[in-house]
Order: sequence, then C-alpha cells, then structure tokens
Amino acid sequence: MSETTAAPDMLSWTCPAPLRDRPRVVMGHGGGGALSAELIEQVVVPALGGPEPAPLTDSATVELGGARLAFSTDSFVVRPLFFPGGSIGDLAVNGTVNDLAMSGARPAVLSCGLILEEGVEIDTVARVAEALGAAAKAAGVRVVTGDTKVVEAGHGDGVYINTSGIGLIPDGVDLRPERVVPGDVVIVSGAVGLHGVAIMSERENLRFEVEIESDCAPLGGLVEAMLAVTPDLHVLRDPTRGGLAASLNEIAAASGAGVVVQERAVPVPPPVASACAMLGLDPMYVANEGKLVCFVPREHADAVLAAMRAHERGAEAAVIGEVVADHPGMVVARTGLGGTRVVDLPLGEQLPRIC
Repeated sequence: MSETTAAPDMLSWTCPAPLRDRPRVVMGHGGGGALSAELIEQVVVPALGGPEPAPLTDSATVELGGARLAFSTDSFVVRPLFFPGGSIGDLAVNGTVNDLAMSGARPAVLSCGLILEEGVEIDTVARVAEALGAAAKAAGVRVVTGDTKVVEAGHGDGVYINTSGIGLIPDGVDLRPERVVPGDVVIVSGAVGLHGVAIMSERENLRFEVEIESDCAPLGGLVEAMLAVTPDLHVLRDPTRGGLAASLNEIAAASGAGVVVQERAVPVPPPVASACAMLGLDPMYVANEGKLVCFVPREHADAVLAAMRAHERGAEAAVIGEVVADHPGMVVARTGLGGTRVVDLPLGEQLPRIC
C-alpha cells in the first residue's frame, strides 16, 4: 500500500443483508422466507398458541356444525397499487381465495378491511374497489362484511387491504404436507416469476421487449378440476412470497421428505428469464399470484396433469420433479449441465412489497 492510499475504514462497513439477530423488524421479516418463519415461530406463536398450536399453513381447517371449513386471512401492501395485469384490489381477492383453495376448499365469502391514507384520491379508492368487486365476481365469492379506517398522511401508501375468507372443504379431501411420501410427483400449474417481475418492472420503470404482466388470478376452478380426477392429492401450495423455492422448502420440511427438481423442467418464460438475469434474480424465488404447485401420488399424476392442462389456469402445467427418500427435508435441483444444487429457503425476499 502506498503512502498516499488511505486504509479502508472497516468499522463503517455495513451488511446489506438482514441479520437474524437484529433486535428490530427488517423488511426481510415480511418476505415469506427464513426470517418470516423465525418471527412467527419464535415470537408470535408462543404468545398466541396453546400447548398444541395449529400447523402453520396459509389457511386453517376448522370443524363447525358438522362441516369442515377453511379459514384464511391476508393483508396486502403492494407498491404500486396498479401494475401490469392487476392491482391491489385483484390481489386482495385472489390471494385469499387461493389460500382457501390450497386446502381443497370451495371459497364462499370474504371480508374486506380498507386502510386508507389521508390525502389519497377518491378516484384511486374507487378504482381499487371496482377491481376488488370484479375479482370477487370472477372468483365466485361474495364480500359480506368489512371495515374502513383512515390513517394520517405519511403513515401509509395510499391503500392497504386486509381480506379474510371462508370456504367449505368437500368430504374425502385431505391436503397437508404430512401426506407427502417418496414417489410423489411434483407438478406446477404454469410459468413462474411473472408477478414479481411485473411489479419490479413497474416500480423501477423498467421496459422489456415484451411487457410482462402479473399472473394474478383465482385458482379455485383449477383445484376443483384436479379434485374431480381424484381427491387423493397430497398437498397444494400457491408459491407467492419466496416463490416456488419457498413453497417446496416448506413442504419438504413439514413432510420430512426430500424433493428433487429438474431445473430445466420449471417453466420460466423467456422475458422473465431475461429480466431475472438482468436484475440478478433467481426465477424460482420470484413471487407468483396465479400458480400452484401440487404433490400427487404417481399413479394419479398423468390424469391430474391432463385435467390441469384442460383448464385455462393450468394450460402450461408441467411435471418438474419428484419426492425422494434421500436428503430428507431438503430441496435439490438438477441443473441442465448434469450437476445438482441445493435450493434453500430464502432468508428474506428478493422483491419486497409484492403483495
């Protein structure tokens, strides 16, 4: 080192990644990855749960009056409010409807809570409400109750929404990770990464040769078509925050089985692949809002795949992997070059505020 070159001040360096031992909430705690799981399991669940807390799934199964119901709640803080292919109003309906559908339930009713920031334009609120109503109609659900609150200017991003939903689970349907066994086939309903990249392109004013639109859509009809083939599906999951990688890891951890994914079999549209390459993202970790991943017994896989491809929401469905007895609780991807890599649960999230 020359006499004119100052030594770097390492004490002033900071790590851009969220650290697990931070005493305050960071954005990664809302990303659906390892930080989210730690916050829920170590802080929230012990404060709320009894000696046998319910499984941490997107919707709870409860018995009431002899019927099995799925109950779910979700909050939506996406920025921007409107994006290619949808809006916060569409997300508020489809996100909760899809969580119910992943339990095999037929979504029936929703509640809607609006949190509005002082100063937001009434026309904006009207557009959000209209989108929400249209999405509910398309999903075949009714919004039956709700609430509205207003917070001071500077304490929100225009509009936040909370929706809760209830659906009826048909007899004979039992979808849970504990049913996953070696030999199960892993199927994804279509192309991944569209929603997250659509949000990022709008947020950062990025333009690509082909406009990338969110896949935001209700999945209840697709699930009904799959269950009509066989009620013996083992587990369903919609890979939203944390993307396909997070969903596969959560299922592997809960089932204690290993999952092998053929990387080239995962349907990634060329525009999404190009955008992810440019932004330094892995498509398997990018959020989706209109896709599902299914673990199905091998003997039913062909029939279920055919039923999915016959439905508009599953036209691009593909087998992407299988469940194995090796490396229990882990997800491994086989690359196009013949190697393997571990697909970890993300720590935080690549794209914050995407739902």
